[in-house]
Amino acid sequence: MHMDSKDKRKPQLDKNKTFFQSVGHALDGIKRLLLEERNFRIDLVVAIVVLTFAVVMKISINEWLWLFAAFFSVIGSEVLNTVVENVVDLIVGHHFDSLAKRAKDIAAGGVLLSALFAVIIGMLIFVPRFIALLN
Repeated sequence: MHMDSKDKRKPQLDKNKTFFQSVGHALDGIKRLLLEERNFRIDLVVAIVVLTFAVVMKISINEWLWLFAAFFSVIGSEVLNTVVENVVDLIVGHHFDSLAKRAKDIAAGGVLLSALFAVIIGMLIFVPRFIALLN
């Protein structure tokens, strides 16, 4: 198991023994995403802006459900993209490999598709409201 030189804890070699241990690892992963993944931070900022608009515009419960589906679709695909990138880098290191490039490109494409889904949802919810405000 690869550990950062900054992490002085003893590496865990066995399975998680408690639910709280699992949650701790998950929180470590989210912390790493926030600290190391620029696009993850951008996604969160965009989500906060959109959620602020949603509160101001008093959207319906169904619209809230669609917004959260879009939000978690983008965040989830960003997480999976990061996993793919890290695993590919672990396997190929600093060498070019066409299959590694293909895996990374496909994972990035998944993020792009999720972002497109989110944009469509946002437009369906907010464009009619903005048009109504202009009239």
